Amino acid sequence: MPDTTPTTNPLHGKVALVAGATRGAGRGIAVELGAAGATVYVTGRTTRARRSEYDRPETIEDTADLVTAAGGHGIAVPTDHLEHDQVRALVERIDREQGRLDVLVNDIWGGENLFEWDAPVWEHDLDNGLRLHRLAVETHAVTSHFALPLLLRHPGGLVVEVTDGTAEYNSENYRVSFFYDLAKNSVLRMAFALGQELGPRGATALALTPGWMRSEIMLGHYGVTEENWRDAVRTQPHFAISETPRYTGRAVAALAADPDVARFNGTSQSSGGLAKIYGYTDLDGSRPDSWRYLVEVQDAGKPADVTGYR
Repeated sequence: MPDTTPTTNPLHGKVALVAGATRGAGRGIAVELGAAGATVYVTGRTTRARRSEYDRPETIEDTADLVTAAGGHGIAVPTDHLEHDQVRALVERIDREQGRLDVLVNDIWGGENLFEWDAPVWEHDLDNGLRLHRLAVETHAVTSHFALPLLLRHPGGLVVEVTDGTAEYNSENYRVSFFYDLAKNSVLRMAFALGQELGPRGATALALTPGWMRSEIMLGHYGVTEENWRDAVRTQPHFAISETPRYTGRAVAALAADPDVARFNGTSQSSGGLAKIYGYTDLDGSRPDSWRYLVEVQDAGKPADVTGYR
């Protein structure tokens, strides 16, 4: 199947802020917004001069370069979204340079090294759990507080809260640990609450979850690259349903270009679910429907088989 990278620039003249764009879904979203013609401010704590405690090589400057190479204008701004003065200065800079903000993506996470799989709250490291919650939830609230007045200056603004799991799935399933579950469900609820506050003011807020995403960290976990990722299926057969970060990016680009995006206000969406509505594909031309697969195949204990799911 053909690659469905946008051939036009539906977001030309639009300004986006992707908070937490160093790697993973944030990078994929930033690049696809750039491919659609947007000016994209990308933030994070890892730069070419300084790494965060993740101690990984991806930088916000690299993301900005990818945005520009895709056809947009990428601007890297080092920002710790727990620091109010830094976030205020970021928004003031966007206002000064662009005079508008059309899309806000809250993708800040930072918790991979902080949660413990299946550890109950009384056994989980408390400092790590509380730090995870600050990074994954408080940062979103801080960013929205400072950025939304600028976004509301022009009608039609879009806020995307990136999480893990749909509202439907997370309401019925325990997610990893107390702190992880709390963080990801808090983001879902933030999207709903923002929808109540933004909808009457002419803007839209929604939650968006990737499926099983082939982020830099996940590829490293399985010892593969994007080019040979299918080798990991021998170790984890269900990894066959996985998707690139750009798939989620195409979901956000499609939402941002949709004049009727308000129909999704306050809702929870997935990259695979929106692909059915908007018709985009992943980079390989497939349409992974990870959350339907998770329920109907993986959680059901069936052998891995992605037939009909991508």
